[in-house]
Amino acid sequence: MFAIVGLVVTTLSVIGGYALNGGHMGVLFQPLEWLIIFGAAVGSLLLGNPKLIIMGAVGNFALVFKGPHHGRDAFVELLSMLYSVFKLAKTKGDLALESHVEKPDESPLFAKFPGFNGDHHIRTFLCDYLRLLTLGTSNAHELEVVIDGELEAHHKFYHEVSHAVNLMADAMPALGIVAAVLGVIHTMGSITEPPEVLGHLIGAALVGTFSGVLLSYAVFAPIARNMQLCFDSDAYYHAAIKAGLLAHMQGYAPQVSIEFARKILPDELRPTFQELEETVTNLPPD
Repeated sequence: MFAIVGLVVTTLSVIGGYALNGGHMGVLFQPLEWLIIFGAAVGSLLLGNPKLIIMGAVGNFALVFKGPHHGRDAFVELLSMLYSVFKLAKTKGDLALESHVEKPDESPLFAKFPGFNGDHHIRTFLCDYLRLLTLGTSNAHELEVVIDGELEAHHKFYHEVSHAVNLMADAMPALGIVAAVLGVIHTMGSITEPPEVLGHLIGAALVGTFSGVLLSYAVFAPIARNMQLCFDSDAYYHAAIKAGLLAHMQGYAPQVSIEFARKILPDELRPTFQELEETVTNLPPD
């Protein structure tokens, strides 16, 4: 929502200020200048990144306008799900989780939490480590090292995605100059034309510099920043699973384990103790 408002405010401020100052709007419409800038920017993105990073940038672009995948309600559901998992493991043993982690699509336990169950990556992340518990893993410190390694690789990928978009933004002012220089070259080839024609050609060339700088600092650099903040927010989802899982392995009661997970969340995502307690108390029976 705020991203859309920011884009509208930027556009209206720049274009509106230009128009109110008596500028001619038609001069700003230079599709060939934009083709040079955008084409070269996209080309540099394709040239400098592997397919996985490019697909990550395209696939996560909507985050800028929709926000992170996991809001506060999603964390209430996650902590409630962890409570149910740990409660089952405490009452019936870790082996009771085996049927759920081996066939999560058929698990009645996970089915009670549709938000979590619908995220294939997150569900696989949890099930992989629950499977280790059913196989006899008992050292929380050793498992923590493994989890940290996986999360580091996961976060590095998303950092590279936002970094790729930021590099494209950094290149746009220079690409705007390239478009302007090409416009000047075209203008020099028309040097015998009357002043009004030359003025239009020079103005069109300068639009390239204007567009490159505006798109870089007012559009694509903020987009890259917004994407990274969304990725950082989503990272707390993994962190909460890690904290709860390690607390469970160290022998804490389910209520305490999810409290460990709740406390690592930032204020805007963290449910209150009373809210979470009420939610888990009202969970349907297994």
